[in-house]
Amino acid sequence: MKDTLGREISYLRISLTDLCNLRCVYCMPPEGAKKLAHQDILSLEEVEEIAREAVALGVRKIRLTGGEPLVRRGMLSLCQALGRLPALEELTLTTNGLLLPQMAAELKAAGVDRVNISLDTLDPQKYARITRGGRLEEALAGIRAAKEAGLTPVKINCVLIGGFNDDEIPALAALTEAEPVEVRFIELMPIGHTTGFGPEAYLPCEAVLERLPQLQPVPASGGVAERFRLPGAAGAVGLIRPLSHCFCDRCDRIRLTADGYLKPCLHSREEIPLRGLHGADLRQRLAETILQKPERHGELSFRERSQSARDMNQIGG
Repeated sequence: MKDTLGREISYLRISLTDLCNLRCVYCMPPEGAKKLAHQDILSLEEVEEIAREAVALGVRKIRLTGGEPLVRRGMLSLCQALGRLPALEELTLTTNGLLLPQMAAELKAAGVDRVNISLDTLDPQKYARITRGGRLEEALAGIRAAKEAGLTPVKINCVLIGGFNDDEIPALAALTEAEPVEVRFIELMPIGHTTGFGPEAYLPCEAVLERLPQLQPVPASGGVAERFRLPGAAGAVGLIRPLSHCFCDRCDRIRLTADGYLKPCLHSREEIPLRGLHGADLRQRLAETILQKPERHGELSFRERSQSARDMNQIGG
């Protein structure tokens, strides 16, 4: 289905939970997410119904997110149900990877095609600091498990933070040399609990090109990432630049929060309630929301913050 600007809206991101087994400093408050009452979050049956109606309107890709989606009880059965939707072309998952050693094979069997794994540093101490207590070796074990299970091509999401991990750009990009993974550098977004970061943290992805002048452009794969490759590398390097290179003109996604609101734009306060709607009424509300998708979000910078009323763990990215 197209919006009023002619953009084909074919991608639905579904947050299954606000909760996470990490507390990354750019994603949630220090005390972690407040657990919602059971009745305040969508049941898996409700999620499936909304997804089914979205696919009927033209959604062809669904990504399950959080928080951390793998901590949601019963999510494997949801994956099986979504994987059976006949018109759905791709079912993916964004995760911190910590639970993949136990779950990767089951996820693949349930119909998940591939995963994106968050990894902002290769330094164990810095990983513990940015995640407020996480262990790097567990995240790396998750990446290995995803590869072994065939949840490929694995994409590694790295939030680029000036003064924290910009010195690791070459090392992170080098992960693509021997294996067909894609390391994607993502500009830090001024949303929610990123208020503690100074202006130096908002480093443009141009820094990656400056540190790695040998990068060669390669064709895009249909998403918002600009893609490059190190000479002779098996994988690719992606740049996602929501601050320095706005890509609203080609945005193809809508987002469903764990408590049942549809966000037509990540950085807008607008949220459309879907709970309690079924059948034709639900499909109509989805269609109306797609048609109302704004042309673009406001300016984003250290001083010009996102208008979203939620933290990233409450939206799913």
